[in-house]
Amino acid sequence: MPASSTVELPTRPEPLEVTLERSAFLVVDMQNAFAKPGGLLDLAGIDISGAAAVVRTIRTLLNAARARRVQIVYLQTGYRPDLSNGGGDASPNPRKETALCLMRTRPELQGRLLVEGTWDFQIVDELAPAQGDLVVLKTRYSGFAGTTLDAALRVREVRYLFFVGIATNVCVESTLRDAYFHEYWPILVTDGTMQAGPPAAQQATVFNVESFFGWTLDAARLTRVLRIR
Repeated sequence: MPASSTVELPTRPEPLEVTLERSAFLVVDMQNAFAKPGGLLDLAGIDISGAAAVVRTIRTLLNAARARRVQIVYLQTGYRPDLSNGGGDASPNPRKETALCLMRTRPELQGRLLVEGTWDFQIVDELAPAQGDLVVLKTRYSGFAGTTLDAALRVREVRYLFFVGIATNVCVESTLRDAYFHEYWPILVTDGTMQAGPPAAQQATVFNVESFFGWTLDAARLTRVLRIR
């Protein structure tokens, strides 16, 4: 990496300077469950037609990031086979989280959705973690909730976070908001993410980030900056 790794990004609502050696990509829930036909979102009747393009975009970004030695962190949602870490009767999680709801209402899906070791749980083959990448398991929408994420980032002195993944308006936004509350600088890659629901859900998250929680830019602009030496 060059001696000076501070770059200016053409972000919205205004440009932002970041130090690449203090940055990380957060790859949020790029699992078969959320990106592939036959996965959780598809079974729930949610449109995943944009997922393949998001996978390709993220792959290009991660290749550029690895070339600049930017840390890559995967967040991966998963439950134990007995679902004991999904939340009991006192938790709202089993009443709202899509996998837990579907497995409760459709017995034929029991044990198949976001359960550790299943196909649904696995990160998509096209984005398999490489040596040096981190994988942080989570059981709630936010990657900071009950995980080692904050500690892993702080020990590496990371302050700037690039967000990609699925779903923009659920786990991506939840983690991004928590990142802001933990004093990180969040940057949402708009076309490196996909919403669960109508396009308005994507637009709402972009508005929230630009207005209140961070910055946004598209993958092409970010890739160009990462490739400048």
